[in-house]
Amino acid sequence: MGGGGFSALNPTPNFDRWFVGLAGKDRPRLGYLPTAGGDDETRIEAFSGCAERAGAEPVPIRLFRPESRDVGGLIASCDAVWVGGGNTFNLIQLWRAWGVDWALWHAMQREVPLGGVSAGANCWFEQCSTDSFGLQLDVTEGLGWLAGSFTPHYDSEELRRPTLAGFLAEGRINGGWACDEGVALVWEDERLTGAVRANGSGAAYRVDVGVHERIEPSDV
Repeated sequence: MGGGGFSALNPTPNFDRWFVGLAGKDRPRLGYLPTAGGDDETRIEAFSGCAERAGAEPVPIRLFRPESRDVGGLIASCDAVWVGGGNTFNLIQLWRAWGVDWALWHAMQREVPLGGVSAGANCWFEQCSTDSFGLQLDVTEGLGWLAGSFTPHYDSEELRRPTLAGFLAEGRINGGWACDEGVALVWEDERLTGAVRANGSGAAYRVDVGVHERIEPSDV
């Protein structure tokens, strides 16, 4: 998702209910990985409130003050997992150190819905546009489970579009996808099946050198 999702600052209750519904259970356990935001308790509290209102049981999965070393076991207990925004580069390093990447991979093999916003969307792709290294946008690697690159906040941060165009022209980033605020791409079995929109008139985009193809989302 390019922006929004289980957020008190940018509420998207219809999207939250839609994502919770993907678990296919009454009151599913919805894991929340706030790693990219440094396990900020304010974000965790906001997520938990949104998850409750969407009909899920929130399960924060902290790495800075974890409940135990068995983070993988906690992830395995969840019916769906949402990843918060923040620093994509730090998220990837910490996940690899803790084995979170493997725990999520196994969850995906069990068809547990995985999603996220900003850094929590960047992380699934080969590459992404990121502000992980300071105010100036740069390129970093994700887990590489989805081919290509991802760019969030496409309509809300004025430098995202021109900077991405520069990265593509210079060959610094692979072609891929971009999402406006409140818009999410939907993937099944590593195949893009569409896009959904929480509110507004935003869209998703297929982007590459000389390519800027709008993908019209379905409203949820």
